[in-house]
Amino acid sequence: MAPRANWKGTLRVAEVTCAVGLYTAASTSERIAFHTINRATGHRVRREFVDAETGKPVDREDQVKGYELSEGQYVLLEAEEIAAVVPESDKVLAVEVFLPCREIDDVYFDKPYYLAPADRLGQEAFALIREGMAASKVAAIARTVLFRRMRTVLIRAHGPGLVATTLNFDYEVRPAEAAFKDIPALKIEGEMLDLAQHIIQSKMGAFDPSSFDDRYEAALEELVRAKIEGRKIAPRREAKRETVVDLMQALRDSAKLEKKPARKPAPRRKAG
Repeated sequence: MAPRANWKGTLRVAEVTCAVGLYTAASTSERIAFHTINRATGHRVRREFVDAETGKPVDREDQVKGYELSEGQYVLLEAEEIAAVVPESDKVLAVEVFLPCREIDDVYFDKPYYLAPADRLGQEAFALIREGMAASKVAAIARTVLFRRMRTVLIRAHGPGLVATTLNFDYEVRPAEAAFKDIPALKIEGEMLDLAQHIIQSKMGAFDPSSFDDRYEAALEELVRAKIEGRKIAPRREAKRETVVDLMQALRDSAKLEKKPARKPAPRRKAG
């Protein structure tokens, strides 16, 4: 069964257009999810909004959005007032500019989506756009209203289709200087740099997402399975942390180790 598009519209590059669909590329729906349960009754617990001062429940019709002006002082915004300022969507993903892929700063990446033709009529135009971008090694910047917000989208060729990644706005990305300001300007050279490069080369490999092992998710699956089967899980032991005293010696010791092939995770099994 074909996946359902999250959004459908038109991809436009100058006068070339084609109908497209946007599909979720990454999802957390496969992760283990828990409910909050009343230990005494075994029933699920539901959340309830209460007044922070009186402690009394607040009915849905009495709940309203508020922007804090100062402590305890809010300007209230009705749902229809907020809806009135949501930008209208023309369902057009309009490409504004192309840029070399090497110039893209991925710190602005938000969420990826697959972009594919929505009907047979647009397949040739879609292929033309995709192949032109791939051959030129460029990405496209487009803007449209997605999910009630104006979004900037980065579009790149990806196999037989395109990947559209929503981008964070500039004000949402914190400057790197704030995090890096206390890093001293150290110059690494000579044997130390040679050893570091040797270690890196010995561990070079290919990008293989299937080898990424979600140990926490696997541990949760085993815990649930053990509870169902009535087994006990031994408590995890804290890993011993070693302090590196001689960096050069640590590099030399690391360089002596042979490269070990990455261990692929075991296939996941559902509890039960």
